[in-house]
Amino acid sequence: MKHACYLVLLMGLALPVSAQQQWLTDKKPLDKNWQIQSSVKVRGDGKEISSTAYAPQNWYAAKVPGTVMAALVDDGVYKNIFFDNNMEKISADPFKDPWWHRTTFELPPMAAGQVVQLLFNGINYRAAIWVNGQEIAVSDSVRGGFRRFKFDISHVVHAGTNVLAVKVTAPGKGEPTLGFVDWNPAPPDKNMGIWRDVQLLLSGPVAISQPFVQTQVDTATLKRAAITVSTLLSNQSNKAVAGILEGHIGQDIIISKKIAIAPHSNQQIVFTPREYPQLNINNPRLWWTRDLGKPALYQLQLQFKTDNTVTDTRNMAFGIRSVADYINASGHRGYILNGRKLLIRGGGWTDPMLLNATADYERAGIDYAVHMNLNTIRMEGFWGNNQHLYDLCDEKGILLMVGWSAAWEWTNYFGTEADDFGGIASPEQQFVAAQSWKDQIIWLRNHPSVFIWVYGSDKLPRPALEQQYLDMLKTYDPSRPSLSSAHDNTSKLTGPAAVKMRGPYDYVPPDYWYIDDKNGGAFGFNTETGPGPEVPLLESLQKMIPKDSLWPISGSWMYHAARGEFHNLDYYNNAMEKRLGKAVSLDDYLRKAQYLNYEGMRAMLEAFTANRPAATGIIQWMYNASWPKLWWQLYDYYLLPTGAFYGARKAGEPLHIAYNYGIRGVDVINNTATAAGSLKATIRVLDATMNTIYKADTLINDLLPQDAVHLPALASSPATNTWYLDLRLQQEGKEISRNFYVLSSRQDLLDMPKTNWYVTPQTQFADLTALQQLPQIKLNMQSMLKEKGDTTFAQVTLKNPGTQLAFMVHLDIRRQSGEAIVPVFWVDNDFTLLPGESLTINGYVHTKDLQQQAAMISLNGWNIVPIKQ
Repeated sequence: MKHACYLVLLMGLALPVSAQQQWLTDKKPLDKNWQIQSSVKVRGDGKEISSTAYAPQNWYAAKVPGTVMAALVDDGVYKNIFFDNNMEKISADPFKDPWWHRTTFELPPMAAGQVVQLLFNGINYRAAIWVNGQEIAVSDSVRGGFRRFKFDISHVVHAGTNVLAVKVTAPGKGEPTLGFVDWNPAPPDKNMGIWRDVQLLLSGPVAISQPFVQTQVDTATLKRAAITVSTLLSNQSNKAVAGILEGHIGQDIIISKKIAIAPHSNQQIVFTPREYPQLNINNPRLWWTRDLGKPALYQLQLQFKTDNTVTDTRNMAFGIRSVADYINASGHRGYILNGRKLLIRGGGWTDPMLLNATADYERAGIDYAVHMNLNTIRMEGFWGNNQHLYDLCDEKGILLMVGWSAAWEWTNYFGTEADDFGGIASPEQQFVAAQSWKDQIIWLRNHPSVFIWVYGSDKLPRPALEQQYLDMLKTYDPSRPSLSSAHDNTSKLTGPAAVKMRGPYDYVPPDYWYIDDKNGGAFGFNTETGPGPEVPLLESLQKMIPKDSLWPISGSWMYHAARGEFHNLDYYNNAMEKRLGKAVSLDDYLRKAQYLNYEGMRAMLEAFTANRPAATGIIQWMYNASWPKLWWQLYDYYLLPTGAFYGARKAGEPLHIAYNYGIRGVDVINNTATAAGSLKATIRVLDATMNTIYKADTLINDLLPQDAVHLPALASSPATNTWYLDLRLQQEGKEISRNFYVLSSRQDLLDMPKTNWYVTPQTQFADLTALQQLPQIKLNMQSMLKEKGDTTFAQVTLKNPGTQLAFMVHLDIRRQSGEAIVPVFWVDNDFTLLPGESLTINGYVHTKDLQQQAAMISLNGWNIVPIKQ
């Protein structure tokens, strides 16, 4: 905390502090010393509990932000809740009554006119709030899991120890709150708690809030940009205040304006580029996604001074960029960044089930998105417990698609009757939803990574509510597009959503994405879809399923499947058996699962990149896992990548060569922002005994950015059931992409007429069973581990000395005690080595994750003799 007896340092300038008015200016997180207890077990009312004389007895330590359930797990009340079906044994009864949350905080002596405000960024769901024995808010006024509430508590706080007590009630049926839909079981406490951060805002009589930076880019030249800065000034005193609002952007841009504010009033202040020419910027550093450029950020610093004394300051980052949408000739919506069309490529994010994400967990997730060559994360209904995730996306160049959850749109999840417009119907429900919308917009609108607001998921909001949403967007954020629904619905107010949500969500073969032209195939913007289950590796399965239930597949597995139609692995297991052969052991099942994961994810993302501009966007459903599960995850709850992870990374290579299942030819794809120059594509077809049936080299010149060249169908392929395709791409003699496919003369055939909302069945399956006959191969391996700074780097050189494939070669970095280290970042993994071939693979982990143990490399794979060194 900055005490006013010091000089206040802002923007590199020393500002003198008045001897008469020594105001504190700070934003202080209240994230320490929290305790919780059920109101059933607590004697006393809010007045007593929020006094310093009250001594909590047998209360539980808690974290804020956090939920009641998360605290009870941390305190050992509930153990191993994600193992087997332990969670369903937890009664919901303890959470039917409110729970008290209590903390203390210290304040130094304060001068007259000091303002202290208390900000809650998220309470789930209702709360009565007390400070130092005085009731600040009743639960009828504080309601809504996504609402933000700010209270002036200047009149009740004092120097020394202060007490805050919050009585929290869980959401009831039909109340718009956080929900996991069919992704996983609902936690028994319904995520009750203070789930987002709490802050003390300290200022003089005039406080700064809601700063907003809007940017416009000359997209024709990218040489000029204009910035509009606005903020809200609030005079909390009973006297008029005159002063100067001053802002700095970097070292060169200074703006200021004389302001007079009436007592107990708010005033919106706007700095326009017309009024302040210095806000017109030549040669701006633009914010780009990571695949198109660098995500440049600027810093804005605001301060309000009266009588040469600073009453408040605000610092924030922003990016200069322009976002727009368009409808292509086929009626599909796409998006434009800084005048350049881009293919949205991402996955659907979920917060952990107990809403207890750490900064390291979120950083790993966004670093993984970068590593998988994705450019977008879709946030449906879970938007993080603070702004850390958004800051990471700003820094890393990852777009965020932010919107409401489908949990409000279906009777079985919302708890009250839903119709064609979902469950938000009553005036009370609409009030909470609309106010929540406004609060979220204001909370997040300065993040350049947020490129769209999505105010409907599976359905449209009813027109009266949609109009409220639109009015709020016009008032609080006209700078980016919005979307009425993530489904292909048509609004009476805004017209067609022009995106699609037609499945699949369950297993489909690789050719689906190229062949389907009516549902989820590679055209338009598919806002959520994917090839279904992504079964994790054994190490993760052992953390969720009892040893005696691991094989054969049991009910313990199904408890960790998704809900509803997805509470099984039927399509996935059937495809595995028909295409790869019946699994005879757990190890056999898991190697085949990782191949299905890799093959399915790679094909989906390759199809969308190859089919630009007809394809405008693809969101893999889902991106990560809210709990240990078998479905919809590129990496699992424990941060261990599935085969789908490296299938996604492979598909998104900057310059990439891929098999096109639709034309049975080869695509060369440029996923970068610049033309590729001269490329050489090498195609080799091999039969099951590794004889070369066909080989060809093709030169490709000046492949345009964000484009693909479709080479003709393969000239020949073996008549055998299983055969192989080896693809290589070179630039200036250097291999920049390698890709290997297992294919069959027996095609996967889709039963299109029987397509439903979540899957297209098959009438025939490709025969890849020759893979079962691959002999075990012991690779020659040399490895080196080197620690540099906070990172431990690995380099592994492998050689296949055999005469057969070394298939789905998998590397891990492990602690000496045996556990895989996560997050982990390999340049390539789950790859194939041809006979006699050598390959060097680099990777790294964060040194702190070794937990002061020695690191080692482990090697395994489809037909690989395991090695550790």
